[in-house]
Amino acid sequence: MTTSEPSWDFYRTFLAVLRHGSLSAAARELGLTQPTVGRHIDALEEAVSAELFTRSQQGLLPTDAALALKPYAETLANTTAALLRVASSSRDSVRGTVRISASEVIGVEVLPPILAALQATYPDLTIELSASDAVEDLLQREADIAVRMVAPAQDALLARHIGSIPLGLFAHRSYLDRYGEPKGIGELRQHKLIGFDRQTAYIRAMIKRYPLFDGVSFAFKSDHSIALHNALRAGIGICFYQIPLAKRDGELVRLLPEIELPLDTWVAMHENLKTSPRCRVTFDALVAGLLDYVRN
Repeated sequence: MTTSEPSWDFYRTFLAVLRHGSLSAAARELGLTQPTVGRHIDALEEAVSAELFTRSQQGLLPTDAALALKPYAETLANTTAALLRVASSSRDSVRGTVRISASEVIGVEVLPPILAALQATYPDLTIELSASDAVEDLLQREADIAVRMVAPAQDALLARHIGSIPLGLFAHRSYLDRYGEPKGIGELRQHKLIGFDRQTAYIRAMIKRYPLFDGVSFAFKSDHSIALHNALRAGIGICFYQIPLAKRDGELVRLLPEIELPLDTWVAMHENLKTSPRCRVTFDALVAGLLDYVRN
């Protein structure tokens, strides 16, 4: 007796139901009818001989079997997306899709003008930008190219060190009008500070360099970089900010210039993509644009 492999469509539907917890929401995302989504889940359950979801007042809850299947379905989704990106390109011309992974701040604030110039030169190039502080795996092809703030540790990556983006302390003029300007590091604790609501490796390194910030009480905290920067621009308090970005905003004032932190920056991609015209020109454009950004 032979059994056929489940269709990829079933796995895609499975992931959508996992994300949304309902057949109707998954159907809206995928452009399918709710009965079709239900048939996909039934067929996948039959193929794997396990129940994948149970009904509750909160919607469809994944079973242990579904949670065990999830990482493999996600790997299949990433592989399929990478296959489509490769298939959409021509070996001899710059066309098709390139997926870029970058931090929230770099993706939102720095890359758009670089990518605009790139696409003006290559109008058949499509860019997918994942702006997140999570590190996507280039070897698993979750992205084609990544802008990272840590040195790539995987051997099969082609990487270019951009240098260090300098960070300084800044406040909006409206904040300084209300609370005044700290005249020394010791006065910072008397001001309203903006920071992350959890410690990261970079924050621990900052505290080691400037012990003053250990145990400091923040007036505004978030785990979202853009939220922190918008709080700075709104005049809530004092925050670390990329110095080249601050130069674009005449309302931001640098404080205590003796405090400066380097943000090491790299551009990396899988070495197998170096012969891909679309990836090569995108990689080179990111390197050139970020080098110019760091110099400014």
